[in-house]
Amino acid sequence: MFSRLLQIPRNFTTQSPTPTFLPLPNFPFHLKFFSHKFPSISHLSLSFYSHLPQASPSRNQQQKGEDEGEDEEEEAQARAAVSGILRESGVSEEESVEIASKSPKYVKMLVDGVRDLEEWNSWRKGDEEDVSFEEKMYCLAREKGDYGRLAFLESIGLSLSSALSVARYLSSESLPGLIEKVKFVKEMFFSSEDSEGFLGKNARRMMMLLSIPIDEDLQQILSFFEKIEARRGGLGMLCSKDASFGYLVESFPRLLLLSVESHLKPMMKFLEDVGVEGGSMRKVLLLYPPIIFYEIDKDIKPRLRAFKKIGAVEKDLGRMLVKYPWIISTSIQENYENILSFFDGEKVPKSSVDSAIKSWPHLLGCSTLKLKVMVEQLGEFDVRNKKLGQVIATSPQLLLQKPNEFLEVVSFLEELGFDRETVGRILCRCPEIFAANIEKTLKKKLEFLSSIGISDDHLPRVIRKYPEIFVSDINGTLLPRTKYLRRTGLSKRDIAFMIRRFSPLLGYSVEEVLRPKLEFLVQTMEKPLKEVVEYPRYFSYSLEKKIKPRFWVIKGRNVDCSLKDMLAKNDEEFAADFMDVGGMTTDPSPPTSHSHY
Repeated sequence: MFSRLLQIPRNFTTQSPTPTFLPLPNFPFHLKFFSHKFPSISHLSLSFYSHLPQASPSRNQQQKGEDEGEDEEEEAQARAAVSGILRESGVSEEESVEIASKSPKYVKMLVDGVRDLEEWNSWRKGDEEDVSFEEKMYCLAREKGDYGRLAFLESIGLSLSSALSVARYLSSESLPGLIEKVKFVKEMFFSSEDSEGFLGKNARRMMMLLSIPIDEDLQQILSFFEKIEARRGGLGMLCSKDASFGYLVESFPRLLLLSVESHLKPMMKFLEDVGVEGGSMRKVLLLYPPIIFYEIDKDIKPRLRAFKKIGAVEKDLGRMLVKYPWIISTSIQENYENILSFFDGEKVPKSSVDSAIKSWPHLLGCSTLKLKVMVEQLGEFDVRNKKLGQVIATSPQLLLQKPNEFLEVVSFLEELGFDRETVGRILCRCPEIFAANIEKTLKKKLEFLSSIGISDDHLPRVIRKYPEIFVSDINGTLLPRTKYLRRTGLSKRDIAFMIRRFSPLLGYSVEEVLRPKLEFLVQTMEKPLKEVVEYPRYFSYSLEKKIKPRFWVIKGRNVDCSLKDMLAKNDEEFAADFMDVGGMTTDPSPPTSHSHY
């Protein structure tokens, strides 16, 4: 089609001017330039050459196989050349081979460089036959003058372009010293693996909750996080030294200039002294890498001392650093003062604010404007002043909730049959509910209650008496408690009846409450299990302070009464009913055989 539209010349010559190049380094070869004759690609029509013989597929495949074999041989020679340069720089043979094998782009750069020179017929006349391909690459690698640093930097995860940039900072570092420093820094930052990806989740949470202007250090951190987030696995790979170390050095190239003895080791010692130990150190360093450049006495200590305003001691500071390392950034320090002033204006007790910040320092990354929106939302449920203090001391993360997410939980509870006043009481008693996920947390608890025999009609009563069930772990707490009750001989129906009457039953520990009280009921009081089915509130009374003393009084009077009659009365009523009847003829203390109770 194109051959019909365009008149294609069959023979023509283009004369290339001889280009002028800057003199090359002292290679054992030189360049020759030549005129060339070929058709311009813009005038070619492939259909015009259809009459020419075409290579057979088998010949093409054979040629391709030969080319691949030649490529592999040249790359092997290039790796050998790189390994030789590394050994000249003082690297062991084993390490030099490993580095060369992990720097494929650097190796390819050498191969391509030598090929380009050969294509231009650049080897000195008379020397071409004597200089092997490997020797040519060795000469080219030496002339680059990086002494193997580029290959090493690529081998630890940097792209070749980043390695070129970072290498400029490291010109004064010997390669063996640099290798040892990298090993130390890797151990310092990646002391343990994070199989669950908790560190990445915290990094993402810190980014999402940040709503204040940021300083240069935080900007660098966000850029570092974004680089990792963009690769496969995202921020879940933050703790992987193979995936993250290259980005760490690329984002903070001065890291490899720090002295191990005079800076890095003292930094580790300081962090340990304030309570950041073992695997926790990587949480601080990876979530806030700029800390490694700070001076301990000049930068870090003064910023940590600022938190003494909230009563934070050294152990608190260590925990806060692990949870939210950004507390020592300039931006967070400035916002810290704003937040204290904001809550003071809202007449929230200072002790509650102090507790909230110490337990959830992420608050410090939130703007006061954003906090104000949530505080006003809570005020609509009459949660103000002291009540607000109680709520944020218990569940400070609620302040970082989006108002629409908070209102979704309110609607969820209203659909269960609770009026606004009751919702407010639940909010004050268990604010964590309002920061929970409806689908993954709240509805799952309703399904659990249904599975143990609680009907929809009884749900409001069960939840009103024990709203904490919404934030209890099903597999870790709720199921083990119901299973234990089944093992004692209680039926599923009995347990459902007990929970309907007294839902806080689900909040009692098996080992600390349920087992010892049931054993005392059956073995010492010699009462049947049906007694606790009728009166499950029995488990709410102290075994040592109430159950045992009253039982010994009643036993001493040889009186038979129900658990409710024994325990539900106040002290005056109990004394009137049981301690004055017929006079006190026996000592109410337990028999000798039971003296250990």
